[in-house]
Amino acid sequence: MSLTPLEFIAFGMICLALLLGLLRLLLGPSAGDRIVAADTMSVTTTATIAGLAALLNTPLYLDVAMIFGVLSFVFVVAIARTIEGDRE
Repeated sequence: MSLTPLEFIAFGMICLALLLGLLRLLLGPSAGDRIVAADTMSVTTTATIAGLAALLNTPLYLDVAMIFGVLSFVFVVAIARTIEGDRE
């Protein structure tokens, strides 16, 4: 398995997106910024897992990406509802 230059660039950009999301997660001035950063990182991680499935030609990783995506969505919604409080 050898990566093409385009694949190196794509995975480098994914790593950069994860680093920028982590930076916003740690330095975000408000809780909303941190939630958006966590959601962005979870979507980026899901895309990374799907990219690995395509790169390694293993469909099992697509199932893992789907389960991870659903669980991360539920997590972000639960955290957002917790922070929102008793607004009706």
